[in-house]
Amino acid sequence: MAVELKPANAIVVLGAAVWRDGQASPSLKRRIRHAITLYERDLAPLIVLSGGLGRHPPTEAQVMGQICAEAGIPQTALVLEDRSTSTFENVQFSADLLWQREASSVIVVSDDFHLPRATMCFRYLGFTVQGSAAPAAQIPGSWHRRLRAWVRELVAWPVYRAMLSRRLTRIHGTHAP
Repeated sequence: MAVELKPANAIVVLGAAVWRDGQASPSLKRRIRHAITLYERDLAPLIVLSGGLGRHPPTEAQVMGQICAEAGIPQTALVLEDRSTSTFENVQFSADLLWQREASSVIVVSDDFHLPRATMCFRYLGFTVQGSAAPAAQIPGSWHRRLRAWVRELVAWPVYRAMLSRRLTRIHGTHAP
């Protein structure tokens, strides 16, 4: 049973690979299409497109912006964060842009295995956060990749929690939740 999303100030889409030809990878396409659907359901007035330059240009944010433009999303609804190269930077740089717009509630869009860590990061930075997973690809043999992704997340979770705790201690002089 899916959890009903509540309206938020912004939808934040976390990037994924851009292919050699400058096209969005299947994961990036699924994420941005899901975010467009949420925007069209009037769940938020802004979409933050978060992703810098990976192995191939252009940036993930630019590719997502192009897909949004082709879908008819107004440019005024898009905020591009095109510097990040990791989940930590996705959250950190997006948070800066969100605070500038006085946006304190977000719906984070990524893959299901990535959402627990991504939402934890936003929550640590003081956001009211909901996660919404892009529909999983049903590709024969893809279970190997999904298993690797889940294992990577299990390893990354405590590392990110420690990084966030240290960051907040430096900022506020106290320990994070």
